[in-house]
Amino acid sequence: MTLLELRDIHTYYGNIHALKGASLRVEQGEVVTLLGSNGAGKTTILRTIQGLLRPRQGSIRFEGRALESLSTEAIVRLGISQSPEGRLIFPRMTVQENLEMGAFSRRDSLGIKADTERVLMLFPRLRERISQKGGTLSGGEQQMLAIARALMARPRLLLLDEPSMGLAPMLVTQIFSIIRDINTQGTTILLVEQNARMALTVAHRGYVLQTGQIVLTGTSKDLQSNETVRKAYLGET
Repeated sequence: MTLLELRDIHTYYGNIHALKGASLRVEQGEVVTLLGSNGAGKTTILRTIQGLLRPRQGSIRFEGRALESLSTEAIVRLGISQSPEGRLIFPRMTVQENLEMGAFSRRDSLGIKADTERVLMLFPRLRERISQKGGTLSGGEQQMLAIARALMARPRLLLLDEPSMGLAPMLVTQIFSIIRDINTQGTTILLVEQNARMALTVAHRGYVLQTGQIVLTGTSKDLQSNETVRKAYLGET
């Protein structure tokens, strides 16, 4: 079943035409990755889905419902949450308070308690730091917190923007293992990631963007064997 569908999306930053007719879909239960160089439009797609940017043309459907005119809060309530590029945790709040902020749109206290336990099982390091202020965590711990906070909204679609940015290789492997676990537990994921090799190991399908346009799509296996992808994004010659 198609969970999310974008059709012919045109998004602008002022007069800058950032997305030029982008179309994609995400099926329920999938991990779909967006590949592309810096400035290709990957983050713009996520921001447009989340309602932080408004498309001037095109349609966005989530479970068949139009998102283009909805507020970000309404979109979160429908079941879409994001772990943003740069983490953007609340540095003066504790880990516990950051997690509570992730559940701000919910009123089911028992469900929130259960989900807090779930994310602390996914990220045991956060349990150890539960009373520590977010700004004092390491970069890897802050990334874990950003993902955990997004999961506290209990999303049906999780948007991940550059989850491995700035992390040591060992932590990158750990983060992607957790992303796979989150998907296995039933959360659909749309993943933006500069580390194309790692992204394609966890994704079912992918899209390649260049200057605001989707130029290639396929299964992860197909993209891994594509000569253009191998040269441009996998560092092969």
